[in-house]
Amino acid sequence: MRALKKLLEAIVPKPLLPGTLSLYHLFLAWIGAIIFSHPARKIIVIGVTGTKGKSSTTELLNAIFEESGKKTALLNSIRIKIGKNSQRNLLRMTMPGRFFIQKFLSGAVEAKCDVAIIEMTSEGARQHRHRFLELNALVFTNLAPEHIESHGSYENYANAKFEIARELARSRKRPRIIAANANDKGSARYLSLPVETILPFSLPGCAPWSSNERGGHFNFGGQDIRIKLPGEFSLMNALSAATIALALNVSPDVIKHALEKIDKIPGRAERIEEGQDFTVVVDYAHTPDSLNSLYKAYDNVRKICVLGATGGGRDVWKRPVMGAIADRECDIVILANEDPYDEDPRKIIDTVAKQMKRKPEIIMDRREAIRHALTIAKPGDAVLITGKGTDPCICIENGKQIPWSDANVAREELKRLSTRAV
Repeated sequence: MRALKKLLEAIVPKPLLPGTLSLYHLFLAWIGAIIFSHPARKIIVIGVTGTKGKSSTTELLNAIFEESGKKTALLNSIRIKIGKNSQRNLLRMTMPGRFFIQKFLSGAVEAKCDVAIIEMTSEGARQHRHRFLELNALVFTNLAPEHIESHGSYENYANAKFEIARELARSRKRPRIIAANANDKGSARYLSLPVETILPFSLPGCAPWSSNERGGHFNFGGQDIRIKLPGEFSLMNALSAATIALALNVSPDVIKHALEKIDKIPGRAERIEEGQDFTVVVDYAHTPDSLNSLYKAYDNVRKICVLGATGGGRDVWKRPVMGAIADRECDIVILANEDPYDEDPRKIIDTVAKQMKRKPEIIMDRREAIRHALTIAKPGDAVLITGKGTDPCICIENGKQIPWSDANVAREELKRLSTRAV
């Protein structure tokens, strides 16, 4: 298949290449569904799409359905799970191709799973990886600028996301369910889909509600649901999961019990605890909106922020924007290397710092940057380490990768500090 793609790229005129490659990817999706006997027709399939909150929402949905006694399969950027078999997603792809998703669904059916939950992306949709999934339900979380260079424009990015919603409309399943964040300006066309069940959700509709750096609560189905995850964005993720679960006949009691048990999601506002007297958080935030949301969740404390903006070769526009957000919201900013790929990592960092009014600390070595942040933290502070979440490596030049985990490095450095203190 790879050889066929290279052949197409070599012989097809460039103006026709995008459409030709699109047909190529659609063909692959169709063949994959045939080879694995259309497994999506034999299981409840829930998709989650949007710019932010996708992975967290899929994890919350998984927890709710497990609490209800259902056997689940889960595919997101954090892990790949079928029943009790759960493995980290080390592919650096949320929606892997080459028949992967159809094979995943086939495995879920073979394992007698009741529900498959899939995180769905614009990049995946552009390559037709969302096709032939026969969705029962879809969650739309929000829409904000992302992947602008790869899609060509924000409009193209938004349209790629909406192709996932069109796949719900094409599904043979009944009833088809769409749940969409009514407070997001991009929700209108999702809520206009020609499907049987349309469910707008919003926090104002779940009053009383509140959130802070330690968690929050909201009213849902007559239940006061209290969660241990920080910030308003965590409440929205929980609400989106609750909305779909209720529509699929999970009781409010079960939803409440499931959500109240969860105290962390790997790499998503994940608190790292090694007995320290300050907060340490590892988060995937890699867009201006997500970065700002995380920082706002910790408004009540002094923030020491480690970030590197975006990976090399992509979304250059948001580097100075994210630097400006960190400059405004954080008490101390430490800029560090992240995923430079083939770009000069120092040039990336200099671009991040471009619109910062205060001079940030620049420590290119990411471990050294994290160590420094933890060393200068005082009781009650929050050290917020963003950009990589559960990413398993740092990507550098010539396709090379350095094995990595922000969470593990933070734990190691906290233990080192603790040993020194003794």
